[in-house]
Amino acid sequence: MTGTAAPDTGIPDVPKAELHVHLEGTARPALIRRLAARNGVALPAGLFADEETFAWTDFLDFLTTYDLAASVLRTAEDYRDLVHAYLSECAAEGAIYVEMIASPDHARAVGLPEAEHRAGLFAGIDDARTDHGIEGRILVTAIRNLGVEAAERTAREAAALAHPYVVGFNLAGDEAGFPPAPFARAFQVAHDAGLGCTVHAGEHAGPASIREALALPGVRRLSHGVRAVEDPALVARLAEERIVLEVCPTSNVVLGVYEDYAAHPFTRLRDAGVLVTLASDDPPFFGASIGGEYGVARTHFGLQDDALLDITRTALRAGFLDETTRRDLLERLGSAGSAL
Repeated sequence: MTGTAAPDTGIPDVPKAELHVHLEGTARPALIRRLAARNGVALPAGLFADEETFAWTDFLDFLTTYDLAASVLRTAEDYRDLVHAYLSECAAEGAIYVEMIASPDHARAVGLPEAEHRAGLFAGIDDARTDHGIEGRILVTAIRNLGVEAAERTAREAAALAHPYVVGFNLAGDEAGFPPAPFARAFQVAHDAGLGCTVHAGEHAGPASIREALALPGVRRLSHGVRAVEDPALVARLAEERIVLEVCPTSNVVLGVYEDYAAHPFTRLRDAGVLVTLASDDPPFFGASIGGEYGVARTHFGLQDDALLDITRTALRAGFLDETTRRDLLERLGSAGSAL
């Protein structure tokens, strides 16, 4: 451990942890093409802008493209390869822990039984740990666009099919079009089952969406949450209640939530005492990675290695993992910090 940037990459050489990445959104175009060929599936028209880039214009169009890419994933082996590929990329950038947001609805849409879907996810986690020493866990997500009943079904299924790798419940999709409050029963089911709860809010809708999200049972983290900065009283509440934000700066800039990194409120929120972490959201869509987000935090937000280690420590403490694994990862982090 040197405490300097990795050579020629701009990626800080500190251990990293990620709490917010959409699993289906980690698949790079090359992997989508390979899986489509393996499954004998025609690539959806309009999926790619070029060999290396997905085609989309705005947030809602991005959601459509995301669904098209995910439709190529058809088998447990596909999901194993997807998880292993992403965790391998993260490990290469110094990540030691990643929570991946996985959608049973996307698997269901192509006829993949949930037992097979999960088997692929778990195999990818196991193989990545064996190959790279990285830990991965799964957050089950409901897609708010599909409605309240679908979300409650997803929550019941997650609660019934307990597994130590499935540690949390999330709500994703069109935040502005589908506010959080109607999904309270789904969160109650997940919370009662012992799953950690987080919800997309404060990204494409403002502070009101955050307040609604915080009223949901069990919610102690927010996916994004950055638009809390528009309401000083809400910022103070987040700090006081130690609500953790899963912040994705590059995603926020690329999607136009903020004009550039200089306008991003990461520093203002952190300086106000809000607990913040770093994450990549949908890496190939936004040109992001977990290592790259740590680089953004150093280059644009002025965080040096000790502060970046604090970001990782916050993520490990806020992660929905078991206490034994948390302790082991924090010990690894402590060893890294002592070498800085």
